[in-house]
Amino acid sequence: MEYPVLDTQISPEGRLDVLLKAEVNKLLDTSHGGLYTIFRHCTLAVLNSGNALDDGKELLARYPSFSISIIHRERGIKLDIKNAPASAFVDGVMIKGIQEHVFAVLRDIIFLNSEIEGNAQFDITTSQGITDAVFHILRNANQLHPLVNPNLVVCWGGHAISGNEYDYTKHVGYQLGLRGLNICTGCGPGAMKGPMKGATIGHAKQRIANGRYLGVTEPGIIAAEAPNAIVNELVILPDIEKRLEAFVRLGHAIVIFPGGAGTTEEILYILGILLHPDNVDTPFPLIFTGPASAAGYFKLIDQFIGATLGAQAQNRYQIIIDNPVLVAQQVLAGIGEVRAYRKATSDAYYFNWALKIPNEFQHPFIPNHLNMRQLQLHKNQDTHLLAANLRRAFSGIVAGNVKEAGIRAIEEFGHFELTGDSDLMESIDALLTSFVQQQRMKLPGKLYVPCYRIIK
Repeated sequence: MEYPVLDTQISPEGRLDVLLKAEVNKLLDTSHGGLYTIFRHCTLAVLNSGNALDDGKELLARYPSFSISIIHRERGIKLDIKNAPASAFVDGVMIKGIQEHVFAVLRDIIFLNSEIEGNAQFDITTSQGITDAVFHILRNANQLHPLVNPNLVVCWGGHAISGNEYDYTKHVGYQLGLRGLNICTGCGPGAMKGPMKGATIGHAKQRIANGRYLGVTEPGIIAAEAPNAIVNELVILPDIEKRLEAFVRLGHAIVIFPGGAGTTEEILYILGILLHPDNVDTPFPLIFTGPASAAGYFKLIDQFIGATLGAQAQNRYQIIIDNPVLVAQQVLAGIGEVRAYRKATSDAYYFNWALKIPNEFQHPFIPNHLNMRQLQLHKNQDTHLLAANLRRAFSGIVAGNVKEAGIRAIEEFGHFELTGDSDLMESIDALLTSFVQQQRMKLPGKLYVPCYRIIK
C-alpha cells in the first residue's frame, strides 16, 4: 500500500533560527553514531501525528523515502523535507502546530548532543547529575516558570482505551481546566489527548488564553505516541527514565486513567519513589480514576499493588470512580498542600528538587533478553527497590510491543522471559492476562501477540 507524501521547506519562527556548522554536520551524519537517524525518526513521528499507528518499525517501513536535511545559510536555517506524510499538511502547507513540533525535535536533539552528552558538568552516573541534566533540558525548552503558583497536573493512561474511557478523560480535563489547572501528558492519543481536549474547553470558559498542554516524550516511544494536535509545548528527553523524572519534577499532582503495561510502568515508578524513606512526608496528590466501567480495572490494579508492594503503597493514592468533579476538587486540594509544603521547605514551585529519586529509577534500563531475565523479581529487598525492578519489567514489555529496537529483538530472539518468586510471577501474569482480555494491550489493526513469557 502506498501512502500519500509531500515535499516542503520550512523555517523556524522565533526559535532556533541559527545553527553552528558543526551542529548541522552532526545532524546530517548518517554514519554509526551520527545524529541523523534519531533526528529523522523523531521528525517522521511528529509528522505522522493523528494517524492510528502504534508501531515504530512499521512507521519507518511506510515512509522509506522520507528524508530531512538542513539548508544552512548565514542569515538562518531551513529544513528541507521530502516525502513527508501528507496528513501533516493542509492545502500543501504544513500545519502550524506540527511545524512547531518539528523544530522542538531539532532543538532538543541539538541540545542533548551538544550540551548534555559528554559534558563534564553532568555526571550522569550519579543521581544528582541526572537530575541536573533533566533540569537543564527542561530549562532549555522553556518549561520552568518560576513566577507561577503550582498548577500543573500530570495525566497518565493508555493510548488504547475505549470510547467511554476516552470521554471520561475529557470530562476530568474539563473540570481541571475550569479550576485553572494546566495539563501535562505523554503527548499521544487516548488518555494523553482527552484531558488536554477537555481542559481547552474549561480554559476557554474561564477566559484563560495561555493554557499549557505539555507533551513529554522520548525518542524510543515517540513513534508509537506521536504528539496529538492539542500539545502546544513539546519536550523530548533522551530516555524513558529521564522522561519519567521530568514528569514528577515538573508536576504538582498526578491523575492516572486506565491503561496497559505502559501505565503500570508509570504507576510503579511514582509509587516506588513515594515509598522511599526520604519521601514519606512529601505530599504528592495521586489519584486513580475512570468511568464506572473501569471499576474492575482499578480493582485489579489495587490488588496487584497490594500483593506486590503492600498496604503502604496502597495508602499513597486515592481511587475515585465516575466522578470528574471530585477528582478535580481533590487535585486542587492536594496541590494546595504541595504549595504549602514547598513554601515551608523553601523548595521551588516549578521543579521538585526535594523529591528523592534513587539511582535505580534513573539509570537507563536496556530491555534486552539478558537484562529482562536477570531482573530481581523477589520480595527479599526494600519495597521501593522491588518497585524499581517491577517497573523495569513492564518497561521491557512496552519496548517489545511498540519500540523499533524492542520489536526487532523479539523477532530475532523470541519472547522476553521473566522469572522470580512464584507469587510475584502469578500476580504479574494475572495482571497482564487481564490487560490482554480487556484489549488494553491491543495494537491498531493487529491481533495482539505477547512479547513476553512468565517463568514461574
